[in-house]
Amino acid sequence: MIHTKIRSKREMAGYVRKTVASPSRVLSEAAIFLPHRLGLSPKKSSDHSVTYSGEEGTVSVHAHRHSMYTEVVAETDQLRTSRMDYEIQRFLNLLPYEEGDQGGDGSGDPS
Repeated sequence: MIHTKIRSKREMAGYVRKTVASPSRVLSEAAIFLPHRLGLSPKKSSDHSVTYSGEEGTVSVHAHRHSMYTEVVAETDQLRTSRMDYEIQRFLNLLPYEEGDQGGDGSGDPS
């Protein structure tokens, strides 16, 4: 399940997901998914977070391990109805919740 919350004007929407994937795996997956799907480029990073920017806007992905799960927080500067936010939710749904979970696109694909 992805939780959403409204942020300040600079950070318009935020999403939270728990996953069994390690923080490094989450950030590695983001490094593949976000440039490919949204044409974003990395702007800054640390061991537990990365920020990407491009024409679609800016997103920061934070991944912190808590016991058996990694909490992933993605914050964007776009409205929850934007293409970026749709793709961020899609990315989070691809992360496995439990061991053996394949993840998936989820529902709501606007095709």
